Amino acid sequence: MRAPGFLRLLEGPQTLGRGPWFWSAAALVLLAALAYPQMADGYTVGNTVYFFTWAFMALGLCLIWGYGGTLSFGQTAFFGLSGYTYGVLTLNFGAAYGFTLISLLASLAVAAAFAAVLGYFLYFGRISGVFLGIVTLSVTLVFERFMAQTAGPEWRIGTARLNGYNGMNGMPPLTVPWFGGDIVLFPDVELYYVVLGLLIATYLALRILVNSKFGNVLVAIRENPERAEMLGYDIRKYQLIAFVIGAALAGLSGTLYTAWGQYITPSSMSITAAALPIVWVAVGGRGDLTATLVGTLTVLAAFQALTIYGSQYALVVMGVLLVATVLIAPEGLIVSLARVFGRRRRGGA
Repeated sequence: MRAPGFLRLLEGPQTLGRGPWFWSAAALVLLAALAYPQMADGYTVGNTVYFFTWAFMALGLCLIWGYGGTLSFGQTAFFGLSGYTYGVLTLNFGAAYGFTLISLLASLAVAAAFAAVLGYFLYFGRISGVFLGIVTLSVTLVFERFMAQTAGPEWRIGTARLNGYNGMNGMPPLTVPWFGGDIVLFPDVELYYVVLGLLIATYLALRILVNSKFGNVLVAIRENPERAEMLGYDIRKYQLIAFVIGAALAGLSGTLYTAWGQYITPSSMSITAAALPIVWVAVGGRGDLTATLVGTLTVLAAFQALTIYGSQYALVVMGVLLVATVLIAPEGLIVSLARVFGRRRRGGA
């Protein structure tokens, strides 16, 4: 019996990894991830959730940049916009009756709507290449500068003060209404499993998307936009849709991060924060979802270790890593290793 069409799209020309060996390895990794909280302390589990929250942003950038060919520095702007939206809503209306979940959806809608408006002027205005990167970086820095100067008491939305560089804090974590009492998802085991489930679902959904007709057209636009347009495709529409999906994923990162730490600050949208997702995606391999996911989690863990034991060198190492990747393995370290392994396997066969 053949698998349904959308399941067959889990394997396709636009993603590395297919066949029983790949999915068996993926199942083992998943089992290890499910068992991990039982073998680690609460702090380590909560810290792992922190890594997971950033992975959504990286997957969104992989779709926009790796598959769509558009280098965007706007992911942290959508991250911050969504995080602040969640904070404003929950500080004003609380967490009762599952309102934090409604706030999560509303924050994603705000990020996606803002991306749709911005993307419309970018793509339908025929802005591309380095100029699109400049515009998205400018939007991010303007948003960061604006939020940084909101320290005065007059900068409030309802009962929520924006607090300038000090940021917003005290917003409730995600709360799930349940029989016998609400389930509060503090950064511990419960939140770990929720975010892990969201990450797996997002990864699988993106695999289906990029291996569908939409993904094939998006890659064709990346490779040769003029040819794709001559074949009758409205390339601006495809690029805009990818941009909005990627922005929504960055917004999901922002909301989960805000709920995880119960704070959000303008520094989350600084030029350093805007550049780091570029490093994560480039090092793993921007042209593949699996490489992006594995590379992002690996680089994040390494960056945090460097920050703890040698903070003055952390950003320098990240910069050197990006330059080395561009010069030695332009497709990304994980993608390059996968291709070498694939060639050796075929040669041995």
